[in-house]
Amino acid sequence: MLYRVIADGLVLFHLCFILFVLFGGLLALKWRPVMWLHLPAAAWGVAVEVFHLPCPLTRWENLFRHLAGQDGYAGGFIEHYILTLIYPAGLTPQIQLGLGALVLLINAAVYMRLIRRR
Repeated sequence: MLYRVIADGLVLFHLCFILFVLFGGLLALKWRPVMWLHLPAAAWGVAVEVFHLPCPLTRWENLFRHLAGQDGYAGGFIEHYILTLIYPAGLTPQIQLGLGALVLLINAAVYMRLIRRR
C-alpha cells in the first residue's frame, strides 16, 4: 500500500514539474527569484524532449509500482499518461521535438517580457 501511494505521489509530482516547466516563467513575472528554479527546470524539460533522455521520475515510479505488486510501464510519463489522451497513436520523435520547441517558445516569450520590464 505504501509503495503504491509513493508511486501515485510521484505521478502527481511529475505532472506538477511538467506544468512548472511549461508555465513557471509566468511565476517569474510576478516573483523574480522563481526564475532561478525555473530556468534549470525548463532546460531539463527541453533536454529530455529534444535528446530523448530518460526521466528518473519515471524509473522511480515504475520501481515503486513493482514493489507494490503492480505492473510498471514502458516509455516515459508523457507517453503513458498524457499522450495516450492527446495522441492515441503514441509518441514519435517529431512530437517530442515539437514538445521541446513548445516549452522553449513559451518560456522564451515570457523571459523576453521579463527582460523588457527591467
